[in-house]
Amino acid sequence: MHSGKDANAIIKAQDKHLREEVASGDSSHEAALKAMKGRWKNPFAGMRWYNQVKRDFASLPE
Repeated sequence: MHSGKDANAIIKAQDKHLREEVASGDSSHEAALKAMKGRWKNPFAGMRWYNQVKRDFASLPE
C-alpha cells in the first residue's frame, strides 16, 4: 500500500512503483503500467480518473 499527505503523493508513489517493478522484470505489473501510461491519452477520461482519486482520498478517515 502506498501512503502520502495527499492524493498527488499517492499517485506519484504508485506510478513510481509500477515503473520500478516493470523495469526490474516483474511482468505482473505490466498491465497496470500500461493503464497508467494510457490514462492521459484521453484527457477527459484522465481528468475523471484523477478527480475520482482525489475524492476517494478526501473521503478516507484521518
